[in-house]
Amino acid sequence: MATEGSRVRSVDDVRRDVAGVLARFRRGRTWAFSFGDGGVPEAVLLTYDEFEDLGGEEKFERRPGVVAAEVVGTELGAMVAAIRDGAFVPVVWGDGGEPEAVILSTSQYRELRGDDEPPPGTIDDPTHRVYATEPLPDSRPMTVDEIAEMMGPYTQQVLAEIREEEREKAERERREEDSP
Repeated sequence: MATEGSRVRSVDDVRRDVAGVLARFRRGRTWAFSFGDGGVPEAVLLTYDEFEDLGGEEKFERRPGVVAAEVVGTELGAMVAAIRDGAFVPVVWGDGGEPEAVILSTSQYRELRGDDEPPPGTIDDPTHRVYATEPLPDSRPMTVDEIAEMMGPYTQQVLAEIREEEREKAERERREEDSP
């Protein structure tokens, strides 16, 4: 299980459950997730589809072929050791030679997604992103007119046409209500 107080699964947990991970990926029951020891994200498991969709085959050299799930279970500890040493290449794995999942370092996963690296010493799980959405101290609400002005004359013209149509519609409805 994940280290107490952490969502990060241990290497041993993942090693013992590679078949279960693959089954959950197949059913769409899980997304990419980090794992590592001591509650620190060290590696990421994701579907091969996500890896391929994000251009992983073009971005990374990887271990040749498709590794069997049993081999991942056996070699996962060594893979994470290679990640710690900075000598890891992504591993594509699955059953029957079919690419179904990929193991990456957290840094490789950030690169795959185009995310920035955290400051040195920061423990960061790249599979859980939280973005600041609160306004800046000098932010203020903008009117539709200001947005249209920023977008240019064509947008201002379209906005004027929409407003004219709305005025005409409201006027028609008023006349219909006032008529006997």
